[in-house]
Amino acid sequence: MFEGFSQKTIDFMWSIRLNNNKVWFDANKDDYLRNFYDPMKALAQSVCELIATDHPDYGFFPKTARIYRDARRVRDGKPYRDLLWFTLENPNGGAGTVLWFELNPEHWYYAFGYFAGSGGMAKLQARIDKNPKAFEKMIAFLDKQTEFALEGDEYARKKEAPTPKTAAWYNKKHIILMHRQENDEALFSPELAKRLADGYKSLLPIYDYFASLDSDPVPNSGDQCEAIKAMK
Repeated sequence: MFEGFSQKTIDFMWSIRLNNNKVWFDANKDDYLRNFYDPMKALAQSVCELIATDHPDYGFFPKTARIYRDARRVRDGKPYRDLLWFTLENPNGGAGTVLWFELNPEHWYYAFGYFAGSGGMAKLQARIDKNPKAFEKMIAFLDKQTEFALEGDEYARKKEAPTPKTAAWYNKKHIILMHRQENDEALFSPELAKRLADGYKSLLPIYDYFASLDSDPVPNSGDQCEAIKAMK
């Protein structure tokens, strides 16, 4: 059960940022497990259980990252991350569709993301073109909340969206709905798990919409080529 992070969690992240080497980490590995990895894993499990209370059919299960960086990609001599995250995986979810939480020395985040590349975004554009009103209806609740903001890089060469309300989504390279917050007392409370679960549950209609893009037909070759060219 998640009981909250602690000031020791924050202290460890700053310490590994300043002492990113094997000698220091080996001497402080118990601190990492007790104050960083184990609470993160407990938070992920608690969030999954809370979502399952109302939405058992999703079958979300947590995957918690580890602090070790891929040795093949270490170019700066720093073998450890100074942050940690978990994702909520869904065996029936669409490619590139993810819910996640991340904690670093300065901030914490939780978010929905759609990272299906230019092909996935071409499918999104095609679906919006076909029924922009359905998309507008699906995202309408976001105008009435302040927890999540739309983020994501945009392609330089833009196509004209079918309606003003779809324009912010139409030319993204990927879709992110994120809450970002400076590290504060919220991290130290067991109530963080409920807050994340409630936030994720509010995003499930959007999760479903993007996950279902997998089953959409690929835009015909001519249209797809033009769409992908426009995205580059």
